[in-house]
Amino acid sequence: MDQQVIIEKVLNNNVVIAEHPTYKEVVLIGKGIGFNRKKGASITFDEADKTFLLRDEEQKEQYVNLLPYVEEDFIDFMNDILLHIENRMNQSLNEHIHVALTDHIAFAINRAKQDMQFNNPFLFEIETLYPKEYQVAMEVVEMINSKEGIEFPEGETGFIALHIHSAVTDKTLSDINKHYQLISQMVEVIEESLEVTIDKNSVDYHRLVQHLRRAIDRIHVGEEVGEENRLAEMLKTEYPLCYNLSWKLIKVMQKQLNKPVDESEAIYLTIHLQRLVNHKA
Repeated sequence: MDQQVIIEKVLNNNVVIAEHPTYKEVVLIGKGIGFNRKKGASITFDEADKTFLLRDEEQKEQYVNLLPYVEEDFIDFMNDILLHIENRMNQSLNEHIHVALTDHIAFAINRAKQDMQFNNPFLFEIETLYPKEYQVAMEVVEMINSKEGIEFPEGETGFIALHIHSAVTDKTLSDINKHYQLISQMVEVIEESLEVTIDKNSVDYHRLVQHLRRAIDRIHVGEEVGEENRLAEMLKTEYPLCYNLSWKLIKVMQKQLNKPVDESEAIYLTIHLQRLVNHKA
């Protein structure tokens, strides 16, 4: 793409903001792309390693304010990280990751250098819910450790995985946080009600958490799983403990998500819960 645009602002040697006839403003990133460049000069897209739009005024301001606090070669390194994520996830990323992940990793590196540990209590849930994102996040952590000569705490892998998931699904980090905290809360309710401790490395745990995530996604879009009255009656009679617990969990979801839940969800939850009871026996 050799389309010419006009430089609006040189942020540093490696980052410029340019005026685009269609998209208004684009950010161009590349080694030395801003060196000796002035406002009003023309520049072509093919001079940049990476281009992205910042439609959101607040995000643009946040990005501009962030750059003075990071080394110039760090932006170049972040470009490598974002290209790696894009290639590994095999899809384009929402523009907000440029700001959010750059900000997160810059301050996480500072914390690691000062030996400040940062726990992530939901690490298991994140790894189970988003295995591909978690794998790519581990690769990103390896890139950071190798370049910076530091040892990132394990919890950071989880946070980076959430940023990646947010960028490929267009969900906000706030929504994602609420979802895995809700899942964690429901797992606690299950353990308490069934008097079990679920092995978080087990296939049962993995299946349960994936099912709860899909249920939350269905609730968000108002998707129904279909009427199965005879099956519901049979499960209610055969497995009253798990059937009642499934309704307890549905009430938790309704309260937290503030949305109605299709009654058929109780059937599938009961089946998953009964599997846990069978394995406990």
